[in-house]
Amino acid sequence: MKFLKDILFFYLITIPLSGLSTDLGTIGLIDIPSARMMDDGLLKGSFSSQKIANITNLTYQASPWLETTFRYTIFNPDNEDRYNPNIDGLNDRSYGIKVRLREEGELFPQIAFGMQDILGTGAWSAEYFVASKKIKSFDFSIGLGWGRLSERQSFTNPFGVFGKNYKKRGAGGGEKGGKLRGSSFFTGEKVGVFGGVSYQYNDSFQLFIEYNSDSYARERKLFTINESSPVSYGMKWQTPYNLNFTLSHQQKNQTAFSLSSTLDTKKLLPKKRVLPFYSSLENRGQVNLSQDLNFNIWYDRLFYDLDKSGILLRKAKIYTETSQADLEISNLSYELTADAVNRALVLAQIHLPLSIKNINVTINENGMRVKTLSYARSNDSAFNSKTRNEMISILNPRKIDDPTYETSFRVPHIHFNADLSSRFQLFDPARPAKHQVFLKVTSILTLGDDLNLVGVYALDLNNNFDVKNPSNSALPSVRTDINKYLSEGASGINSLMIEKKSSLSNNVHYRAYMGVLEEMYSGIGAEVLFMPLKTRWAVGATINTVRKRDFKKRFKLLDYRVTTGFVSLYYASPYYNYDFAVHLGRYLAKDKGATFEIRRTFDNGFSVGAFASFTNVSSNDYGEGSFDKGLFFRIPFNSFSKNNTKSSTQILMRSVQRDGGQKLDDYTGVLWHQLRSTRYDSFYNNRSRMVPR
Repeated sequence: MKFLKDILFFYLITIPLSGLSTDLGTIGLIDIPSARMMDDGLLKGSFSSQKIANITNLTYQASPWLETTFRYTIFNPDNEDRYNPNIDGLNDRSYGIKVRLREEGELFPQIAFGMQDILGTGAWSAEYFVASKKIKSFDFSIGLGWGRLSERQSFTNPFGVFGKNYKKRGAGGGEKGGKLRGSSFFTGEKVGVFGGVSYQYNDSFQLFIEYNSDSYARERKLFTINESSPVSYGMKWQTPYNLNFTLSHQQKNQTAFSLSSTLDTKKLLPKKRVLPFYSSLENRGQVNLSQDLNFNIWYDRLFYDLDKSGILLRKAKIYTETSQADLEISNLSYELTADAVNRALVLAQIHLPLSIKNINVTINENGMRVKTLSYARSNDSAFNSKTRNEMISILNPRKIDDPTYETSFRVPHIHFNADLSSRFQLFDPARPAKHQVFLKVTSILTLGDDLNLVGVYALDLNNNFDVKNPSNSALPSVRTDINKYLSEGASGINSLMIEKKSSLSNNVHYRAYMGVLEEMYSGIGAEVLFMPLKTRWAVGATINTVRKRDFKKRFKLLDYRVTTGFVSLYYASPYYNYDFAVHLGRYLAKDKGATFEIRRTFDNGFSVGAFASFTNVSSNDYGEGSFDKGLFFRIPFNSFSKNNTKSSTQILMRSVQRDGGQKLDDYTGVLWHQLRSTRYDSFYNNRSRMVPR
């Protein structure tokens, strides 16, 4: 736990401050939005507590002009009998977006439009247009609102000219929730006017007042509050530790507070981290020298120094007639593979004969040869950036036949690792935050060339998972039994499988595996990926035949078995580091359909994205939520560690766990994302970074 506290402290003192959010997560004043946006790539978490509701928000600036928000609301949080159907006991999940239409100019304001609740029940349903203009220390905002933002009616809905459907506001969202509320967007008899102004007193304090066109009719009807004034006011305090507090007096009936904090997912990579070690060129570096190494040979000296730098040298070949050398390496420690290439080239320049004019470095990523980086060696330290880019060529991977030198591996060889890990099930309707803290023990037994026996055992330390909220799905319980596994099998075998990764050709890579694949399933499967050298697209396929495991997570199997398979299409967008994927096929519950993914990944390793699965299962059979959807994050530990590391934590957030649209964990479309740092575009954008200085 101390390690987690150290990470939190590092995070609080190193992440910059940013724009402040409303109680509903979007950038604005108290409850009303403004046209302002955060800086691109910022991820903000916020929590607000008021008499009406406790609201938890995740807001991500998905591009300079697009703000996205996931919101979880516990209405009437102070009521002791929260699940009495006669009171407001709603726990609601909602999604919102805001789009900037134009930036602020010298005379013209910034303009944006947004949708406050685009899926499901529509408890916060509202759409709006808003403009913001800054004048010295004052920032003015005024907007037009539909839905909840039109409850203090002002004038007739202008969209009524397009038909009578716009004159009456429908519920939308579907009986089971989760569906797009398109039929209700910008509808209703009237439009409301809202606005406000903030005053930046100094770098830390901001004062504000707003007029809210939401009268909270829903909450007054349910007697959460008795009255509601349109005027609210308050202050915001930005602390130097990336914790921002708001204190406000709202609707003439309550005092409320909120806090928020921000993570910069786009933060530039730090300077290439080179940790000191005793080189093979130093006598003292040979104190603990392995008997297998001979420092009279350049290959052994290079192997030693690369190993101390977190890189494995696999083989090498010298071509005397062409004055070039081929090296094959594996990156064990660097989040950005380009940094591993840079380190390999720096050390190769030191140890290779001066007669070598060209160095080719082939990347072997877990047995898959993915790219060769060709470096035109130079002793000129004064070349500019353009020249540096021209010194690196990105080629199809070169296979080194009959190598001059090759590293031999001890087989079998076993490696153990133990670390503290955790899992969370957030925003469940009955219990918003279930968790488990466990000791994760991993063992890897090397059996041959890129053939490994991998095992993961979970030793439970703290756990509050239970089975009190049964699924209302009509499908086989392919995922909703997960709480049973985490209760009855809190400690147990998470996986124990034989896995092989390799390349069939320059552009075709695969992985094959069998055994205990994950917490709920054992079986056999394979994945293949076709990824041409310079294209931004790729095609993959996955097939798995699995059987459901016993709840105690041992070796016993249950009767349920299924074969799942997918064809996957991928595209790496040149805009904002976005990757798109679609998986077409058969899921664990034997339903068929497509999963759409979008994720944004930066060279620093941070990744944030969303997914949605649509299958041939009706919303009634699927149950609450109507279809599978969620958010995922990857947070690299490299930013929090003094050492280079590829370790990270993965966070998956579903609004609700059901059985439709479910795939095996980490066994569909994995290779494309695992190889992202070795793709052509990643190397191309970091050519100058790879050149030795």
